[in-house]
Amino acid sequence: MQPRMVTFALLVFGVVAFFLATLVLGAQMRRTPTREAAERLSRISHAFFWGGLVVPEFLAVVWPGLTRFDGLLGVPSLPAPVLRWILGVPLLLLGVMLASGSMRALKQLGSGMMAFQLTQRIVTGSLYERTRNPMSLGAYLQLVGVCLLVGSTTLLALALFAYIPAHAFNLVYFEEHELRARHGEAYGAYRQRVPFLVPRWR
Repeated sequence: MQPRMVTFALLVFGVVAFFLATLVLGAQMRRTPTREAAERLSRISHAFFWGGLVVPEFLAVVWPGLTRFDGLLGVPSLPAPVLRWILGVPLLLLGVMLASGSMRALKQLGSGMMAFQLTQRIVTGSLYERTRNPMSLGAYLQLVGVCLLVGSTTLLALALFAYIPAHAFNLVYFEEHELRARHGEAYGAYRQRVPFLVPRWR
């Protein structure tokens, strides 16, 4: 394997590890649906998220660089650079707005912080009135936006067919059960009222 292919292998391996961890943690959450188990398993899930998804992404920025994966794999890059920028810039900016607004809401309304401090209360205000997962939606839009801007077919395929599905599966299979265990029926009522990912605008 070429040295620069190591990063690509880490990207793929990280997604697989995160997906398998979700399967194990989700099954454990169903066997032990207590607040204590939810807090412990949530921290493990966050560790796999950072180690499996985030760290390899940052490594790819540095080595070999986001624009070089297509060449390494012999894949043609995305065409139409003007159209890519027309689509990519708004997606990136909207994603940043959603993610930053979500983090403010978690801190102010839930006394929590993304992945580092679990929320003490259900956050139902601000962006969380529109969708249960505005931070994840923001991250997905940012990821697709960056892939379009750098023109990488490889990274866009990874984002659409690996990263985003694996993370969305974690939200459904593990995180929603973990939140239900920590916050009880109040989260169940919130879940019935607010859509999973696509925001409601009325």
